[in-house]
Amino acid sequence: MYYRFKLEEKVRLPPSLLVMKLNDAVTKLLREKYERTLTKELGLILAVEDVSVGETGTVIPGDGGIFYSAEFNALCFVPYVNEVYEGEVKEVVEFGAFVGVGPLDGLIHISQIGNEKFFYDKKAKSLTTKKGMALKKGDRVRVKVSTVSMKGTTSDTRIGLTMRSEGLGSENWEKKEKARKKAAKEAKKAARKK
Repeated sequence: MYYRFKLEEKVRLPPSLLVMKLNDAVTKLLREKYERTLTKELGLILAVEDVSVGETGTVIPGDGGIFYSAEFNALCFVPYVNEVYEGEVKEVVEFGAFVGVGPLDGLIHISQIGNEKFFYDKKAKSLTTKKGMALKKGDRVRVKVSTVSMKGTTSDTRIGLTMRSEGLGSENWEKKEKARKKAAKEAKKAARKK
């Protein structure tokens, strides 16, 4: 889920940035420091916005920079267990599928795709069942977060996903299921008329 956090920080404005407008210089420094970073408390920080800098700075003897107090909003993405997302399958591999969950990717292990047994099809690069259900790259799916392990970088962060609960899965599966139910209903009607 996306969150907006209000943060406060003391920012050292180096002499090289004193030629810029104060707010622009502090915003530049905060964006360089925070954007695209990952913390356990804030999640993935996507953007620094609405920077407000205090009017007076502090000079420390022997340091050419000036320290300013700044308040700002950080737009963050934090996935929590049991949250449901709609995403796109980015890649299908032998052991499961990777799905885009906000700005990060999560893994649906092959055992968590559905209640039926799925098999990897090397030629089609998809995961399929004997009944014809398939999951391939580009499919839109509804997934639920089952585990989250936030590490120092996005490549080290692990998000485990599942599609085994009711209402989750591929949009294609929902369409096929509705068509199957409709055909079964029509077959019952036709059988009653005979």
